[in-house]
Amino acid sequence: MHRPRLLVVFGTRPEAIKMAPVVAALRDRPQIATRVLATGQHPMLLKQALDAFGIVPDAQIAPSRAAGSLDAALAHLLVAIGGAMERERPQRVVVHGDTLTTLAATLSAHLRGIPVAHVEAGLRSGDLSAPWPEEGSRRVAGVLADLHLAPTAAAVAALRAENVPAGAIHLTGNTVADALCAIRTRIAAEPALTAGVEPVLARFAGKRIVTVTVHRRENHGAPLERIAEALARLAMREDIGIVVPLHPNPAVAGPLSARLGGGDRVALLPALDYPAFVRLMAASALILTDSGGVQEEAPALGVPVLVLRDVTERREGVVAGGVRVIGTQTAHIVAAAGALLDDPAQHAAMAVARDCYGDGHAARRIADILLAVMTGNMG
Repeated sequence: MHRPRLLVVFGTRPEAIKMAPVVAALRDRPQIATRVLATGQHPMLLKQALDAFGIVPDAQIAPSRAAGSLDAALAHLLVAIGGAMERERPQRVVVHGDTLTTLAATLSAHLRGIPVAHVEAGLRSGDLSAPWPEEGSRRVAGVLADLHLAPTAAAVAALRAENVPAGAIHLTGNTVADALCAIRTRIAAEPALTAGVEPVLARFAGKRIVTVTVHRRENHGAPLERIAEALARLAMREDIGIVVPLHPNPAVAGPLSARLGGGDRVALLPALDYPAFVRLMAASALILTDSGGVQEEAPALGVPVLVLRDVTERREGVVAGGVRVIGTQTAHIVAAAGALLDDPAQHAAMAVARDCYGDGHAARRIADILLAVMTGNMG
């Protein structure tokens, strides 16, 4: 019996983490032949995430050897993904979020007349420069996709405001909740999974841990310098230990290492695998981040988050009270972090576990929708 072929495409660590539960759910539905294409947009970080969830891609694209621009990277991905689609011959392509891989896979599928399902559809900041270039990528995906799997009611509303047909939009929840739940269960059963972060937790025993992640392109340059200066000032406090898992991009790791390296109260770590990072987040008193995924994960763990951006498309955590957007000005960062660390009542109000991004069953819903669409049983 011929089974319809589905090609799931992703290339970055956040995509792999969020799509791992979807891949698992799809592979539990034998009516569909599910194939995974990994683009290697972030090779080392991607491998970490795939290993954490036990996913072996069916096809892989080697990362571009050409240095430089986003358009060169996009061109490489567009041609390489297109070639993979010619070999795989899927009846449908599934993409996630807003990366260059998402943009390239959506365009490649569109140019071949292959319908696209967009997971985590409908996130909008309303500002094409923040996050950049992701806001543009997801808007393109929103135009070209014919199936929109939205994580929140706000994302559904954004899609409807863009005149996406109501029948093409499905509220599923965010698969980050599924991934977080799965990894926490594994950590409980296999504590050795978090070995990579245990030494730094021991080093800062008795102190409150402030975890910091920064990587976004719009924060490269002057904003990152301001963030680094704020961290250096916060590190003057004797009651905290600052832990910074470094993104491998030299534009990020370089400035942070130059300003913060060698400090007794700052630990600069290589990028952590997902189980170790979840353990670190859960052990933190406060998280400073420009990451979208961390804004979703930390509230579920009951850890306050200060967002190092001027705008966020993930407003649910802000509305729920676990997340605040503070920008990248040094003085604002120092003041906001200091206020939370010095005011137990303020900290306690934010440090409440919240399930504002999903109930842990988003992947099952997505797989059921895709199964129904591909087998002609969509009601």
